[in-house]
Amino acid sequence: MYSPRLLLLTALLLAATPGFSQVDTFVFENDEQHQRFRQLSNELRCPMCQNANLTGSPGGVAEDLRREIHRMILAGNTDAEIEQFMFERYGDFIFYLPRLRADTVLLWFGPLLFLLLGGYIGWRIFRQASGNQQAASGVALDQAEKERLRRLLDDE
Repeated sequence: MYSPRLLLLTALLLAATPGFSQVDTFVFENDEQHQRFRQLSNELRCPMCQNANLTGSPGGVAEDLRREIHRMILAGNTDAEIEQFMFERYGDFIFYLPRLRADTVLLWFGPLLFLLLGGYIGWRIFRQASGNQQAASGVALDQAEKERLRRLLDDE
């Protein structure tokens, strides 16, 4: 069916594919700096790729930002200083988790607010519906109404 050479060639090409992936080779003075670099690269979003962090983005902008983070870490900048630099340059968009400020409160607490509001509305509807059922089932008929109801049912 398939020649063994074709299968072998396909297997070799598939095995070599991971070798083509992009690898950044940044040299750090110690493991703590390397860990900080990885953490910042994972927390910051690529401005060009929209939904990829700097680590997972193959774009040129992400590569430039990784180089900038590397340079700033080696220069002795703290994580807060690096984040502030990125914020001044790109705004809140650079962060996957926006900072908690007055203008981002709705982003943080809006889903919880809508969940509570929906639960309250559902509870009110349920209570109103169950209240109507109780009222409908608990209606007492006087003798004249019972007689009229009996006649209506007998006519059918």
